[in-house]
Amino acid sequence: MVSVAGITLQRETLQPGWRWSEHVKPNVGNDSCQKRHLKYIVSGRQHVVMDDGTEMELVPGDFAVIEPGHDAWVVGDEPNVLLEMIAIEQRAS
Repeated sequence: MVSVAGITLQRETLQPGWRWSEHVKPNVGNDSCQKRHLKYIVSGRQHVVMDDGTEMELVPGDFAVIEPGHDAWVVGDEPNVLLEMIAIEQRAS
């Protein structure tokens, strides 16, 4: 994790089988993730489904802005390595 000019860059590794609705939802109590994400995919794949049914699959080299109201999971047998950018305002809430 590195912080520069009010932005924190965090490297995350999500293992095969990880799914927000199974591994995070029980701890936060929301029906879907309510956090805004700014992600850069380094390796592996991640599938995202928005509450409105819109879907996207993120692959290495993709940069995505994912708005609140979604579920996401790792696709395949390879870990999903990503860089997440977090503004100070997001961490404080």
